[in-house]
Amino acid sequence: MKTGIVRTAALCASAAAGLTVWLIAPGHATTEMKAPFMHRNFAHRGLHKRDKSVPENSLAAFRRAVKAGYGVELDVHITADDQLAVFHDDSLKRITGVDRNIEDLTMAELQQLRLCGTEETIPTLRQALDVLGGKVPLILEIKRGKRNTRLCQLIRSELFGYNGPVCIESFDPTIVRWWWKHAPEVLRGQLAQPPKDYKKDASPAAAFLCGNLLTNFLCRPHFIAYRIAPKPFTVQLCDRMGAIRAAWTSREWAHEKDYDIVIFERYKPGVWFRANIE
Repeated sequence: MKTGIVRTAALCASAAAGLTVWLIAPGHATTEMKAPFMHRNFAHRGLHKRDKSVPENSLAAFRRAVKAGYGVELDVHITADDQLAVFHDDSLKRITGVDRNIEDLTMAELQQLRLCGTEETIPTLRQALDVLGGKVPLILEIKRGKRNTRLCQLIRSELFGYNGPVCIESFDPTIVRWWWKHAPEVLRGQLAQPPKDYKKDASPAAAFLCGNLLTNFLCRPHFIAYRIAPKPFTVQLCDRMGAIRAAWTSREWAHEKDYDIVIFERYKPGVWFRANIE
C-alpha cells in the first residue's frame, strides 16, 4: 500500500514538474535575431533628463540616445484615429497635465499638447523611427488597450521597410502571442514583474500567472524583461532554459553582470557590456 502511494505521489510530482516546464518554456531565437540586442544598454523612453528639460519618449530624448550610441526603449499606443503615438501612460495627465486617456484623442489633438512644459510634442512612431534611422536597436513596448489586434497590425505595417533592428515586448501575453503567430521573425519579449507589484493592473490570479511566467505557453517569448527584483523560481528556471534576460529599469551599473540586456535611466553606462561577446 505504501509503495503504491509513493509511486502515485512521484508520478504526480513528475507530471506537475513537466507541466510547469511546458508552461514557462521560452521560444528559440537564432543568433542573428539576438545579435543586435545582446549585451547592450537601452535608454528607457529615450535618453531623457531627470529635470524633464528633455522629456521621456520625446524626439529630443531619442536624438540624445542615438548620439550616445545607446539602444532605445519606447512605448506605443493606438489613437482614436488609428495612428501610433509614442507615449507611456494610458492617461495624459502626468506628462501633459490633461486629464484624458490617450486612446480617446486623435493624433492631431495629441500633437497640440506639450510634454512636461517643454516645446516637445507626442511623437508618432514614424517620427521616432525617422530619428533612430536604423542606427541603434529599438525595443518597442506595445501598450495594452481596447484594440490590441489593430494596434499590432498597424505597428507591423509601420515596421515594413524600416532597416534598423527592432524587437517587441508587452505585459500582455496575448499581444506577444500575436507577434508569434503573425511575425515570428521578430524578436519578442514578455514583460513581467513579481506578482505583488501588479497591484491594480491585474487580478490576484492574473498577477500570479503573469508574474511567474505561467502564460509563456501562449506566446513563447524569446526574452523575459523582468522588473529588477528577486526572481521567482519559475522565472529563474525560464532563464536556465535559454530565455534572453532583460532588466528594467536599471539605475546602477551593477545589473550588467546578471543580464543580457539592460534598460536604464538616470545614469550613463557604456553602450555595450561584457565586450559584446556571448
